[in-house]
Amino acid sequence: MDLTNEQLIKMYTTMVKIRTFENRVAELFAGGKIPGFVHLYVGEEAVATGVCANLTDKDYITSTHRGHGHLIAKGGDIKLMMAELFGKKTGYCKGKGGSMHIADLDLGIMGANGIVGGGPPLASGAALACQYLGNDSVAVCFFGDGASNQGTTHEAMNLASCWKLPVVFVNENNMYGISSCTRDSMCVPNVADRAAGYDIPGVVVDGNDVVAVCEAAAEGINRARQGKGPSLIECKTYRHRGHFEGDPCAYRDDAELEEWKEKDPIPRLEKKLLEMELLTESKVEEIKGALQKDLAAAEQFAEESPFPDVSVLTEDVYT
Repeated sequence: MDLTNEQLIKMYTTMVKIRTFENRVAELFAGGKIPGFVHLYVGEEAVATGVCANLTDKDYITSTHRGHGHLIAKGGDIKLMMAELFGKKTGYCKGKGGSMHIADLDLGIMGANGIVGGGPPLASGAALACQYLGNDSVAVCFFGDGASNQGTTHEAMNLASCWKLPVVFVNENNMYGISSCTRDSMCVPNVADRAAGYDIPGVVVDGNDVVAVCEAAAEGINRARQGKGPSLIECKTYRHRGHFEGDPCAYRDDAELEEWKEKDPIPRLEKKLLEMELLTESKVEEIKGALQKDLAAAEQFAEESPFPDVSVLTEDVYT
């Protein structure tokens, strides 16, 4: 896969945008501005970015509780995202969903999901709709190593395989399902090894190499578009922060974290682009400065937006 210079720069910008957003969310949460829980994507930006670089607005994604990166990479509006995190009526879900339930069906974002393993059946359902309608749209399911052990995930993969649905299962293996390390929760070295049980391709990639992720995703997505059925891509990565903001992370040591920070996907691509002379130091600062301005505008929008009125408490409630 030959990526253009523009595509490489766009992926770099997307990763920095996700990191900038998440770092500010961490500060706002610590300052008491954001209610509820937030699960940040810092360190994993290459996965969402590399995969979504192959998608259009007519393709679908399902997300996880750690979904901000997926939403941004798919084209989500950070103003509406920030307003939702603040619980404001101008947010994606009118302030009622919060961090774990943001959706934008116009962009094919079927929603983040607070249920571990909740996304795979939704992705297979979206893929079935694509197949039924006879278009070339595909569905991508992001799920973590914890969700890889859920029955819903295996049922969705089995169904997708039997019916050759146009879906790509993207496993974000950051080694920890909350505090449980994969070495204690899996008897195979790779989540992708399980693809053999469904007779679908299963590949392992460096999840901190955005180009490698993009290339693997392109192969799986093209296969799905051609009617050849699903595939499983396991992206080995690592979250820099805790499972949630406030998590003391007593279950992992500092040396492991520092080792993975050395493989941070953003400096890796930045260094490559500087060496290729596709970016300069001044251009890097220009990109980061523009993203900071956009983020400040999003935060101001959220701050100035009203909370939903109590009279709409039961609107949009279907259970």
